[in-house]
Amino acid sequence: MDGKARIGFIGLGAMGEPMAARLASAGFPLTVHDTDAARTARVARSLGVAAAASPRDTASACDILVTMLPSSAVVAKVLEGSDGALAGLAAGSLVVEMSSGVPDVTRSLAERIATQGVAMIDAPVSGGVSRAKTGELAIMAGGETTDIDRAEPLLKAMGSSIIRTGAIGSAHAMKALNNLVSAGGFLVGIEALLIGQRFGLDPALMVDVLNVSTGMNNSTQKKFKQFVLSRRFDSGFGLDLMVKDLGIALGVANATATPAPFSGLCKDIWAGAQKVLGPGQDHTAVAKFSELLAGSTLGGTRDGE
Repeated sequence: MDGKARIGFIGLGAMGEPMAARLASAGFPLTVHDTDAARTARVARSLGVAAAASPRDTASACDILVTMLPSSAVVAKVLEGSDGALAGLAAGSLVVEMSSGVPDVTRSLAERIATQGVAMIDAPVSGGVSRAKTGELAIMAGGETTDIDRAEPLLKAMGSSIIRTGAIGSAHAMKALNNLVSAGGFLVGIEALLIGQRFGLDPALMVDVLNVSTGMNNSTQKKFKQFVLSRRFDSGFGLDLMVKDLGIALGVANATATPAPFSGLCKDIWAGAQKVLGPGQDHTAVAKFSELLAGSTLGGTRDGE
């Protein structure tokens, strides 16, 4: 395996599975684990890698442990306990925490595992399922320079942009703030489409205009036609996760005593949509909440796009 580090990967959800696949295709010796034993077995079989029955077993088989999980609370649960990953990690191991976590919790976890001689970096990702599959994720990395250097080969197998953000926890802060900007752009864009449609403009035509004008953003380029006007609402990133990330971003604002009135309103609207639409929705389904408020439904795409 050309001296590649042994990797343990915990969390095989919508993002984790294709990320693990990129590591396997890059030739890293890989052991995978998920709380869903059937999923663990399926992914291990499809990738031709080892399956582990527990976080501890995953950790004992690796030099670098990657976690890709729903929240910091889940990460802490996976690390701690008699069957947790820390019980299996040897001194000198590295944890690469790729979930969208709470910066202060990440720092506390890093301090905790350092007492065992284990280092941690936070390395959350942006780009969604499609870019996870192609290995073109944007990865933010926080932590000691030497630790990020050590993780860089595996990060490059999963991402095309590796951006170092500073000390441990800084990448998780940056990820939450990125999603705050993304969430705000999505909401105002949907409201503009609803206003324009009421005026008599074709929503698909409006998206075309926005994408060659100053209103262009990630949502106009990659979400509005693909997931909203098509009525698919299946981008692969959950509404519940977006609301969680917006809560993290507002937590950073509060911790730094930074007034953020627009950000607070943005988070409240997304949280309202979560309550009205219910759990398990794709984040692009927030458009349905805006439609509900407007009393209008956005039309289909133009020319079958």
